[in-house]
Amino acid sequence: MNDLNGKVAVVTGGVSGLGLGMAKALARAGCRLALTYRNQAHADAAAQWFKANGFEAPLLVKLDVTDRARFAEAANEVEAHFGKVHILVNNAGVSVFGPTDEASYADYDWIMAVNFGGVVNGLVSFIPKIKAHGEGGHIVNVASMAAYLAGPQAGIYTASKFAVRGLTESLRYNLAPYNIGVSLMCPGLTRTNAWDSALKRPEEFAGSGFGAVDAQQLETFGKAFDLGMDPEEVGDKTMKGIRENSPLILSHPEFAQDFKEIYEASLAALPDEQAPPERLEIERLRREANRAALAGQVISLDDLT
Repeated sequence: MNDLNGKVAVVTGGVSGLGLGMAKALARAGCRLALTYRNQAHADAAAQWFKANGFEAPLLVKLDVTDRARFAEAANEVEAHFGKVHILVNNAGVSVFGPTDEASYADYDWIMAVNFGGVVNGLVSFIPKIKAHGEGGHIVNVASMAAYLAGPQAGIYTASKFAVRGLTESLRYNLAPYNIGVSLMCPGLTRTNAWDSALKRPEEFAGSGFGAVDAQQLETFGKAFDLGMDPEEVGDKTMKGIRENSPLILSHPEFAQDFKEIYEASLAALPDEQAPPERLEIERLRREANRAALAGQVISLDDLT
């Protein structure tokens, strides 16, 4: 989408941190905004910023992204207010850390419900509306570099981001025939308050296997976020990805070594042997179907065999 002027964009968790950085970039590109929020003080501060900088007031929509019924209502509210929706940025998430081998069901249920389930709820609520007007659009699913890089303190968080990555890469093929672009956005360390998620854990998920939160330890860890990239810079790089319909938006340059190691380890893990012609043909058909999907063809199971 090269011309974004007048397009309607929805950003979940769009009143603080990375979401607000993206919202500001969208506003500068001429978009009209609907921003979801949970914290009223953050919503008020965001509204004041847009007013002070001469932008149209965003529609502020209170929303817990895990609430499917409320998400559907929110989508209807946005459509009723603006008439159409063109861009969806699924940004809301929680960053919670702890040893995966000690995690409880509550840890899994909460983190996956927000980080993956929230994306799903956004897609189910808004894709039909974007498809219906026929003008095309774009979806950005915000993951993290954890969609590629695992670590000992972020197993469930990493699982949620890997899930968002896989869903996004597949969805791109499905929506190309409708002129709807799809991008996976994977930021690195960003100057936000994402580190304090564990301090806001809902009561229904209180039974953590990670033990009681050490607020002082968490705050010390949070100081690393002060060294992160400005959220507005990440927002500007995301805007470039939307305009170019990039399948993958990477905002931080410091991960070349990691990607090289992943690439080399993946190649080294492949068996050094020749695959039979029948299997090679199936994979050829898969690759052709993917290319055809990106060119605008709707793919069925018949195209894969």
